[in-house]
Amino acid sequence: MARKALIAACYLMAISLPAWSAGSENDASPSRSDPDFVAGEKAVKAEQWPVAVKYLTNVVQRDAASADAWNYLGYSYRHMNEMDKSFAAYDKALQINPKHRNAREYLGEAYLQAGRLEDAEGQLKALDKLCFLPCEQYRELKEKIADYKKAHVAK
Repeated sequence: MARKALIAACYLMAISLPAWSAGSENDASPSRSDPDFVAGEKAVKAEQWPVAVKYLTNVVQRDAASADAWNYLGYSYRHMNEMDKSFAAYDKALQINPKHRNAREYLGEAYLQAGRLEDAEGQLKALDKLCFLPCEQYRELKEKIADYKKAHVAK
């Protein structure tokens, strides 16, 4: 009987893990239903960085408490190689929500882009503490750090 209960508990935990991870990224601000947020997110997915910056800047001007909008803004600036603006946007996202795993992963990637390995590893450590089990953001940043080390440290 105890074995069945344990199996049932493990099953329930396994099927609910995706919901736990997805729910922690969405902030409670109303910006997620904002047409500019929707357009900015669409532009990010289409890799239209200047368009994304335009829409997401509108969002954060109206809703400065949107960690998701700040995160997407940092992501867009990073892909435009505007690192100072990228770091500032990620910092703002993490001030609002220090547990924002995507912002931590992307900030780590930005640090790698800027040649700041130790700072990237700091974000990996933060993700390790945030993820109950190894999460996608942790795995991806860990892989990018390993790739960075192979390409840069071995030289």
